[in-house]
Amino acid sequence: MTESLAPVNDVTMTDRAAKRIARILSKEPEGTVLRISVSGGGCSGFQYEYNLVQEEAGADDLVLTKDSAKVLIDSLSLEFMGGAQIDFADDLIGQAFQIKNPNAVASCGCGTSFAI
Repeated sequence: MTESLAPVNDVTMTDRAAKRIARILSKEPEGTVLRISVSGGGCSGFQYEYNLVQEEAGADDLVLTKDSAKVLIDSLSLEFMGGAQIDFADDLIGQAFQIKNPNAVASCGCGTSFAI
């Protein structure tokens, strides 16, 4: 029996992440959004990429909005991120976006690389 990944459209964003994204976007030109994607690489096999882009959502993008925060995730990346939660941590070690991904079986210390 093979395991299946979590439902692809079930990605959420915490209030902390939304506030930080909105703050970042407020300093960018009108129409800028945060695009989160998954690519091969990193020390665990896959890695998250965060890019500020000026583009409209594509037909296959998941669009997450909360207050003034807008995030786009493409359909290929969604295959790896189903059920994930986008969060923002601000602690003694530093500030960073964190993706809590139930599909990841391992991740590295940097927090941007994971294995499925």
